[in-house]
Amino acid sequence: MLLCASCTADICRVCRSEGSQDKPLYHPCVCTGSIKFIHQECLLQWLKHSRKEYCELCKHRFAFTPIYSPDMPSRLPVQDICAGLVTSIGTAIRYWFHYTLVAFAWLGVVPLTACRIYKCVFTGSVSSLLTLPLDMLSTQNLLADCLQGCFVVTCTLCAFISLVWLREQIVHGGAPQWLEQNPPPLVPNQPDGPAPANEVRSVDVEDDDGEEEEDDDDDDEDDDEEGREEDAADANNGGQEDLNWNALEWDRAAEELTWERVGIYFFLFFFEHVFWVVSLNTLFILVFAFCPYHIGHFSVVGLGFEDYVKASHFDGLVTTILGYILLAGALIVCHALASLVKFQRPRRLLGVCYIVVKVSLLVVMEIGLFPLICGWWLDICSLEMFDATLKDREQSFDAAPGTTMFFHWLVGMVYVFYFASFILLLREVLRPGVLWFLRNLNDPDFNPVQEMIHLPIYRHLRRFILSVVVFGSIVLLMLWLPIRIIKLLFPTFLPYNVMLYSDAPVSELSLELLLLQVVLPALLEQGHTRQWLKRLVHAWTFTAGYMLDLHSYLLGDHEDDDNQPNNAPGRHNNNRIPGLGEGLHAAHQAILQQGGPVGFQSYHRPLNFPLKIILLVVFMCVALLLASLICLTLPVCAGRWLMSFWMGNAMVHELYTAASGLYICWLSIRAATVMLSWMPQGRTMIMLKVHEWTLMILKTLVVAVLLAGVIPLLLGLLFELVVVAPLRVQLHQTPLFYPWQDWALGVLHAKIIAAITLMGPQWWLKTVIEQVYANGIRNIDLNFIVRGLAAPVICVLLLSLSVPYTISKGITPLLGVQPEMQTLVDRRIYPFLLMVVILLAILSFQIRQFKRLYEHIKNDKYLVGQRLVNYERKTGMRVSSSSHSTSS
Repeated sequence: MLLCASCTADICRVCRSEGSQDKPLYHPCVCTGSIKFIHQECLLQWLKHSRKEYCELCKHRFAFTPIYSPDMPSRLPVQDICAGLVTSIGTAIRYWFHYTLVAFAWLGVVPLTACRIYKCVFTGSVSSLLTLPLDMLSTQNLLADCLQGCFVVTCTLCAFISLVWLREQIVHGGAPQWLEQNPPPLVPNQPDGPAPANEVRSVDVEDDDGEEEEDDDDDDEDDDEEGREEDAADANNGGQEDLNWNALEWDRAAEELTWERVGIYFFLFFFEHVFWVVSLNTLFILVFAFCPYHIGHFSVVGLGFEDYVKASHFDGLVTTILGYILLAGALIVCHALASLVKFQRPRRLLGVCYIVVKVSLLVVMEIGLFPLICGWWLDICSLEMFDATLKDREQSFDAAPGTTMFFHWLVGMVYVFYFASFILLLREVLRPGVLWFLRNLNDPDFNPVQEMIHLPIYRHLRRFILSVVVFGSIVLLMLWLPIRIIKLLFPTFLPYNVMLYSDAPVSELSLELLLLQVVLPALLEQGHTRQWLKRLVHAWTFTAGYMLDLHSYLLGDHEDDDNQPNNAPGRHNNNRIPGLGEGLHAAHQAILQQGGPVGFQSYHRPLNFPLKIILLVVFMCVALLLASLICLTLPVCAGRWLMSFWMGNAMVHELYTAASGLYICWLSIRAATVMLSWMPQGRTMIMLKVHEWTLMILKTLVVAVLLAGVIPLLLGLLFELVVVAPLRVQLHQTPLFYPWQDWALGVLHAKIIAAITLMGPQWWLKTVIEQVYANGIRNIDLNFIVRGLAAPVICVLLLSLSVPYTISKGITPLLGVQPEMQTLVDRRIYPFLLMVVILLAILSFQIRQFKRLYEHIKNDKYLVGQRLVNYERKTGMRVSSSSHSTSS
């Protein structure tokens, strides 16, 4: 029988062979032409390789129809369904038992054991050690001890990870020079003398600028070092084992720690690793908490400072830090003694221990102590702003010492962060090299941990003191002095009102949520604010530079740089700064190199340069003072003026007045800048821009009313009816609803729901929100937002509010119920219908799960194979594959 021409042209897209009776061709997707057909076996192999369920070209999902055994009944027998249910329940119970045991061990046994051992160790009595097994089995204070134990285990884990990470920093960044000073090894040819110069590993030498000398060719250096190490190893022959011993190889246990070994996947090793973690916690408690604490405690008691330490309310923390300081001093002395007696292994081990203690203390000083000092200094300098005294702060500290210290530390961290951000902005404006005395945080070579490892402790203390002086002086200049001037010029302006009134008609909590969720994010997310500040700084620098003839020094002079040679008179590069002195020049070079390879542009040095620098500093202080005065007064005045129209003479929290006034100022400046940018374009273009912006503003207002007004109000009211009112108001009482408060809480709920939606799976609401966010304000599509987002959400919320109300007010009275029952229905209809909806959702989920189980049982018992389903372009119907198979 002859084959038609069209059939002979049909080949598989994968194996490029024709179809047969045993291996027919299918067309399972939208693709046409030479890639239309494929064998089922080839497709299955490709899907197994690519791990996809759709065509990579047309994105059509492949479909398969199951092939069941001919003896399969129309309905599964009850015994098969019961057997499948029992198997599924047994599997679920087995997994539940396994994960429950794992959770009980890691969230119960390990934290509880850590807490009880911690308390036993710090009790300091022999009886506590004898009764430790009974204390482990005690059921008193289980929850509190588990929570405290979780904190202990977290600290232990953080300490362990920090040690491993510090070891990597020392290995990759190099150890300090004093730790690497080993005597040169002996060679066989010279038993009484040192090795030749080309066979001894070179020691890093610091130059005058504090930089380590490096060779130009890193590859040659690595090869030479490997050769030197091999020669030294051959020369030692085991006799110099101490010299090659590395004290940093103490993290071998961490290399084998994987997720599989924590007990989730390998059940046989579960109890072994639980015991290992408990032992590790005990070891870390003894080494990093018990020993330093008792060293500090004995020192405090011996010096008679016990009463002063207890007065700090943090006697345990202060005593432990003091113990670490004394331990660091003891390690220094022991390291010096080991160096004198030529004990290389103890000397290196003591040096590594000192580095660990030193870095730990410096981290506590930089991250903990410095922001805390800044926070307290800010609070002290701003006492008159809030009509407070040091006595009030002392009382609040005595009442809640932990909360007070954390609040001041947080304020100090925010202050340090914004100061560093402002310094980064200054680096974008000023000439490279002006801020030579400040480290560049954006420099990729800047590594503070390496500086903690290599620099001596006195340099860190000097930096700390200088930072405290600089930050404290800025606080005096921009906070304390402006407050004094404001009290002198405007006696009635201060203090700020920060008292909370619980009986106010508008909840302070609602206003705070509104401020934090709407006003401040909308202001801070605008990129124009940073650009305005940058332009303002540039304008002030430009003005001050031309007034003092320091324009070249502050902003640079690129034209002069291009026209004049580097050695021209009056030009200075980064190799020499005349007039500053050799010592200051050396400090300048050292700090520049500590910050990394920072560029340094040459500049023109005018006459009376030191005097003009002093005048520049004075002008800068005056400018900062005026800026602080404006920031402390203008937003608050504008906010008080705006709040007076709404709340009259009532006292309002100054946080809200300042935020509203700041937003008014921002809008005014934004409108002024936009109008100034339109002025050179002519009247016609201005009118066109005004029309465009007016239309955009009107659309934005409509969208804001719908998305930020109606939807949060309905959502907050629904939450009030479903959750708040049934919990707070009794049946014999009448609930009162405040629309403003419901709207403010609805804003918070809407933001939470939107965030969860964006983090969840892809569905229509997530798609619409992403599209609205991608369009932005300039390309706002009012029709799409109303039809795709606002209308469906508002309809759902209105139905959720109106259907229960209609049932309680329209249907229930027709049934002739008693007034008590009517009141019960009115008050409980919303949570009752919510429970009904939740039960229906759970029932629907269980039905789907049962259908999946039914299909799974049927497939396990009667499924014999699957057949690929063809795709029909015109009718969209699935046809059999026999019409596309070749015949002979």
